[in-house]
Amino acid sequence: MANAIDVRGLRKSFGGTEVLAGIDLVVESGSIVALLGPNGAGKTTLINILSTLVKPDGGTAKVAGFDVLRDPESVRGVIGLTGQSAAVDEVLTGDENLRMMGRLFGLDRGEAAARSRDLLAQFGLGDSARKRVKAYSGGMRRRLDLAISFIVTPPVLFLDEPTTGLDPRSRLELWDGIRTLGASGTTVLLTTQYLDEADQLADRIVLIGGGRVVVEGTPAELKATTGGEVVELRGASDELIREIPTDGTVSGLRRAIDELDASEAEGTITIRKPSLDDVFMSVTAEARELIDTKG
Repeated sequence: MANAIDVRGLRKSFGGTEVLAGIDLVVESGSIVALLGPNGAGKTTLINILSTLVKPDGGTAKVAGFDVLRDPESVRGVIGLTGQSAAVDEVLTGDENLRMMGRLFGLDRGEAAARSRDLLAQFGLGDSARKRVKAYSGGMRRRLDLAISFIVTPPVLFLDEPTTGLDPRSRLELWDGIRTLGASGTTVLLTTQYLDEADQLADRIVLIGGGRVVVEGTPAELKATTGGEVVELRGASDELIREIPTDGTVSGLRRAIDELDASEAEGTITIRKPSLDDVFMSVTAEARELIDTKG
């Protein structure tokens, strides 16, 4: 399978701060890849470089075979981008926003109107189609902004924290839309702060820290990197008192239980599989070590 995104040794600094420190990333065509990492890890900077909004200081980056520096116009012709804030016209209605963008993307009047109706329904905005966007709530604006990204399906779609500000139902609806895009062959690269979102959507997850890729793999592969089961001690209200990772062996589980027993803390012991939260905490610690070493 061809690579939709190919990044080699990408570097970017702002002032004296190095945000990307030689990052490498390969994304296969038709896959959904989630970028995770602590704040300041460089996720948005990477998206901005790939979408030609920011120029890198070094390294190479290609999208659908086009170099972001040598051929930015071709890159812009094959991508879609939704940023972290809603970019819609407040004076127009939701329907008018979508129709206008549809026309700009080359749809005729009938096609733009039909696409607007479908997207308004898909994103739960059908009842507000004729309302001016300035009367929309923040979540409604976010959904409209995302709907605009779906007017014409591009080969590669960048989503920077797409569900920030959405209610749980809207998040699930958007997840379905992203899955549909992936199934149709669109490559999706998204950043997210929600680990469950990455777990549910991504074929592969890339965790970055200190401006580099720290670890990547499928959700199952990443969870396996943290070891075996985690033994938890929870209080009467199910609050977490303490947790101890294990290597998954019987002796490892016994040692963890004995350690909790020796602490004489009161509660109920449970055993769970590793989660992406465990992976994220581990990667965050590694990122701090990288930064400390560089500093």
